Amino acid sequence: MNNAELAELVATANDLTKADARKIVDSVFVSIGEAAARGEEVALNAFGKFKVKHTPAREGRNPANGETIMIAASRKLTFSAAKAVKDKLNG
Repeated sequence: MNNAELAELVATANDLTKADARKIVDSVFVSIGEAAARGEEVALNAFGKFKVKHTPAREGRNPANGETIMIAASRKLTFSAAKAVKDKLNG
C-alpha cells in the first residue's frame, strides 16, 4: 500500500474527498518525521511506536579491499509493532 492508496481508504471510511484525505495522510507522516527529527518517540495506540535509535561511531571494513574505515555516528528511526498488530499478523 502506498500513500495514495492509504488516502483513498481514509477518504472512503470518513466520507472525505481524496484530496482532503491525502492532505491528512501527508500531514500525519510529516508530523511523525518532525517529531523523530527532534528525537521524540511517537506512540500510536494499537499500532506501535516509532523511536529514534542512536548508533555510535565505530570501525568497519571496506568489503572491496578489507581496509579499515570509520563509520560515522548516526540516528535511525525504528518501529516496534503493538501487541494488537502482532496478533493480527500471527493469526
